[in-house]
Amino acid sequence: MKKLFLATTAAIALGAGAAAAEEVKMGIALGFTGPLESLSPPMAEGAELAAREISDSGKFMDGSTVKAVRADTTCIDASAATAAAERLVTSDRVAGIMGAMCSGATGAVLQNVAIPNGVVMISPSATSPALSTVEDNGYFFRTAPSDARQGVIMAENILDRGIETVALTYTNNDYGKGLADSFAEAYKEKGGTVTINAAHEDGKADYSAEIGALSSAGGDALVVVGYVDQGGKGIVRAALDTGAFDTFVFPDGMIAETLETDFGDEIEGSFGQKPGNESEGLSLFVELAKEAGFDGTEIFAPESYDAMALMLLAMQAAGSTNSDDYKGKIMDIANAPGEQIMPGELGKALEILAEGGDIDYQGASAVEFIEPGESAGSYIEMEIKDGKLETVGVR
Repeated sequence: MKKLFLATTAAIALGAGAAAAEEVKMGIALGFTGPLESLSPPMAEGAELAAREISDSGKFMDGSTVKAVRADTTCIDASAATAAAERLVTSDRVAGIMGAMCSGATGAVLQNVAIPNGVVMISPSATSPALSTVEDNGYFFRTAPSDARQGVIMAENILDRGIETVALTYTNNDYGKGLADSFAEAYKEKGGTVTINAAHEDGKADYSAEIGALSSAGGDALVVVGYVDQGGKGIVRAALDTGAFDTFVFPDGMIAETLETDFGDEIEGSFGQKPGNESEGLSLFVELAKEAGFDGTEIFAPESYDAMALMLLAMQAAGSTNSDDYKGKIMDIANAPGEQIMPGELGKALEILAEGGDIDYQGASAVEFIEPGESAGSYIEMEIKDGKLETVGVR
């Protein structure tokens, strides 16, 4: 059965070259259910905004249109993520996948679907350092930076506030362990002390035992490397209810409006960081998103717009929707030299590429790729002030 599946999908991939005025389908594989389900809608809408902008321009691949197809990877179920991606490839015959979302699901889709079937995927949010060393045959990129960098940024952010001891808890998966290890190493190297580095499981109703261990170890703050719709939220609530901690440090998986609605000024002064920037491109994207009816400031929404745009622009540059043809164009169009392209200028980019010109795609996240398909990235520092998340700096 596996050999038949591979043969079938290989034939699909080989037949994916563009024809005049065809409908090009693009997959959007995100955790629409699961521990980050509240983050998925604006990410999907960001990607769909780019697909619609390119499709409506009438300048894509001899007048071809783009249709985005959603698939639910659940974030935490590798089997469900693989099955969802297989449907995108075999049933929907997508020319590329925007996703997956969480690092574990992304690794499963990459190894089980994208690589065997020769399909490009660009994740806007999978940040595990382990993904940097996967032998991906040039099919995998990400517009969010690796947590190897976020760990260093978080360590600097904490120490700059004079906090020299922290307790650390992480969700027990690829994302959580990768970021926790990266942070702990950087924090110790810079003079900080991690009093405890302990995993927690998602989906529990009671986190009192975990908080008991964290509280016993002590620390001036609690670093919660988790998911805002799952165990991370449970850890914070248990810590507040017992009085174990009142200052929390949040990485990207915890930065969302949910913090405001569920905790507000209970976590006043807590802080963290998420991938992002304050570029001209981000401002333009936020306005476009507002017109489209969603919040462009939500985490990973800008990176999702860029992930979709990069694949479609690479197809234009290659003159083909076949992944083997266009994968080599992605880094070329994302980096200098060339005319800089901002959100809302995708039609102009298509024209330049059709004429054989060069573009330097800046997009919504000021994307810049380094080998091998990794985003250099920058981070927005955020803090809870008067119960609301506010931007306080960029690193």
